[in-house]
Parts: sequence; structure tokens; C-alpha cells
Amino acid sequence: MTKTTLALRGALLAAAVLTLSAPAPALARPADVGNWLYLTLSKGDALTRDVRGTLLMCDPPQGHPRAARACAELAAAQGDVDRIPPEQTICPMIYAPVSVSARGEWNGRRVEYEHTFANACDLTARTGAVFALSEDQDQDQDQEQEQDQDGARAQEQGTDMAMPGPQDQRH
Repeated sequence: MTKTTLALRGALLAAAVLTLSAPAPALARPADVGNWLYLTLSKGDALTRDVRGTLLMCDPPQGHPRAARACAELAAAQGDVDRIPPEQTICPMIYAPVSVSARGEWNGRRVEYEHTFANACDLTARTGAVFALSEDQDQDQDQEQEQDQDGARAQEQGTDMAMPGPQDQRH
């Protein structure tokens, strides 16, 4: 072999060693999108559904009328809607079904939640602000709770707030 061939081989070997010993370039890592849930709420039965949906993002809280409170409740429950502590409230025993779902990611873990509640009061009592997707919903639930509390007070006082029946009406 000639001196030129040996020199060329030595240079190639040195380049290969340097290439292999150099730190590998950092692979592009997907941006951390944080904690988020796509929430849906539908009122009524399968034939007459009023469906609403929104994207709740929690880093920072946005996309939801009560995002800060919903994110705080979810953070305390580690993103598990079932672990949100229920509120102590009295709900009417009126069947007005409300179905909800949540799909997304919390602390890198996939979240999937679906449940049908007897009514909006039961929903709020068991899921807090997470599914309070509109201000109207909050007002309706507040009115339901006030009516329930008025009824409970009337029962405690021995009065009945019921409307008079047909036998009570005089012509």
C-alpha cells in the first residue's frame, strides 16, 4: 500500500471514531400540551338530545366558562372525574337525564369518562364545575337547588308547598 492510501484510511478511521463518539443530536420531542379534556354534555333521551361540547385546557385554564375551578377540581382528583368529592346537596328526584363524557389527557395519562346522571343537580353534585359548560346551566342548577332547599324547609316547618289538588278547588 502506498503512503497516500494509508493516510486516507487513517483519516477515514479517525473521522468514523469522532462521528461515533460525538453526542447524538437531540431528537425533536413533541411539545407538552399539558392537561386537557374534551367535554360533552347532552340533555334528554336519545331522541331529543341537546348536545354541548368544549375543550377544557388547564395549562393555563381556558376554553370553559368555569375553567379555573374545573381545573382545580380535576387537579385535586388527579384527572379522575370519579374521584371528585361529591357536594353535600339535596337534589330533586325528577328524572331528566344528563349524559356526559370526557376524553383527553391528564399528566400524560389518557382519560376517558362517560356517565348518565338522573338530572343536572345530581351531575353538579358529583362532578363539580367540570361539566358546567354554560352560564345558563349554572343558573338552572342554582334555581333547582333553591327550590329543593325551600321544599326541605317547608317540610321541617310542617307546611306543604304543593299546589292545591282538584278536590281543594271550590267553584
